Amino acid sequence: NILFNTHINAIEKKANGFTVRTGQDTELEAELILYATGRAPNIAGLGLELLGVELGENGAIKVNDGYQTNIPSLFALGDVTDRISLTPVATAEAAALVNRLYSEQRTPVDYDNIPTAVFSQPNIGTVGLTETEARKRYSDSDVAVFKSVFTPMKHTLSGLDEKTLMKMIVRRSTDQVLGIHMVGPDAGEIIQGMAVAIRAGATKAVFDSTIGIHPTAAEEFVTMRKPVD
Repeated sequence: NILFNTHINAIEKKANGFTVRTGQDTELEAELILYATGRAPNIAGLGLELLGVELGENGAIKVNDGYQTNIPSLFALGDVTDRISLTPVATAEAAALVNRLYSEQRTPVDYDNIPTAVFSQPNIGTVGLTETEARKRYSDSDVAVFKSVFTPMKHTLSGLDEKTLMKMIVRRSTDQVLGIHMVGPDAGEIIQGMAVAIRAGATKAVFDSTIGIHPTAAEEFVTMRKPVD
């Protein structure tokens, strides 16, 4: 049971689980709870208000495309700027800023198609556009969705009934793969490789012509032939 944009008033421990009271005056019973509160820029104690650094509504430091604040000699990047709060993104931003300041190399960070993962059980991995984003950017008729739900082979031996979900979003008019998403074991590891393909502009035909590694879960991405929509 996943609840979005829900205010939690209280979580009470019970003998066999938890009772959750929400801001919508409802109560939920659960064995376990993952309460994802989001992130906020950690700027406390930096003295930014004394310098007159301009901040956003959520406390993030405002910067231009070169990570420069409203004070020309002051730069900021990473989580305090509230762009994409991921360590590899901050690392890429730092490299881009160093190159900009101390060399003639200009390599801006591309914030499109950044892969992400949630290391829950099971893993969640994603890169590129979601189905909703793709349909909004293009059109319903121009978007094809390929999906597969299956039991990994290792679970057929162990007897577990855990499923894996894989989803691929393709633009029909160009055959370009727009997004790849997965819920299942090792999703983070698998999506990292898929991100390279999407960054390279791979088409569905390229995936279809790629030989899979058997027996792996990842081979499912190169054997999905019929769109579900």
